[in-house]
Amino acid sequence: MTKTDIPPITSDIYIILSCYNEEETLEDVVTNLVTRGFKVLIIDDGSKDNSPKIARKLVKKYSPMVYHYRHAINIGLGGAIQTGIKAALSKNADIMITFDADGQHNPDDLYNMYPPLQNGEADIVIAARDFNDMPTGRRFGNTVMNQITYIFQGKMVKDSQSGLRAFTADTARKLQLKSPQYGVSSEIIGEIKRRKLKLKEVPMTTIYDQRTIEKGTNTLVGIKIILEFLNETIK
Repeated sequence: MTKTDIPPITSDIYIILSCYNEEETLEDVVTNLVTRGFKVLIIDDGSKDNSPKIARKLVKKYSPMVYHYRHAINIGLGGAIQTGIKAALSKNADIMITFDADGQHNPDDLYNMYPPLQNGEADIVIAARDFNDMPTGRRFGNTVMNQITYIFQGKMVKDSQSGLRAFTADTARKLQLKSPQYGVSSEIIGEIKRRKLKLKEVPMTTIYDQRTIEKGTNTLVGIKIILEFLNETIK
């Protein structure tokens, strides 16, 4: 993509970068985001490796474009996203975009995320992976989670477990998120239906390697998400 093809950023955009033990990829991911003009909120979810040290270095290097928030213990993806939303709202963000710190997301896909929010076409944008490009185990797990999300949340989307989502500040204030872990991805889908939010789905590319494959949605993760749903339903 050439500079002339890049849609203008007319809003204050913050990237919510959930991070747990990402010392191998964190610096490159943040650098790629900052060089594209995005502000980054590193949400360190109790990492036990060198991620906190790297995050502090990046804050010094790229201030005031990068900020670091750290959980004392590992809470989970949902907890990290909730911390990120609060941090972005405290900085008067217009738009916030969730992004993974493990290097599987292509930062150029961000250029498809914010224009529909800036022009009022959508309240929330979700980037959908091409399931045909997924390793077999990941494809099965994500297909099952789409169906489970539909059963529990009542809305079918192309990629319920996508980690690449963008929403306006107004939308963020409406979201009532409770799940501290992976269930937050499906919970957001339910909130879209309950709050009658305008959703736009866009395609994305995903970078797969052995590390990201092992961390992705598999049968065990799926079972944990189902148990989260049941627990919340019983409450």
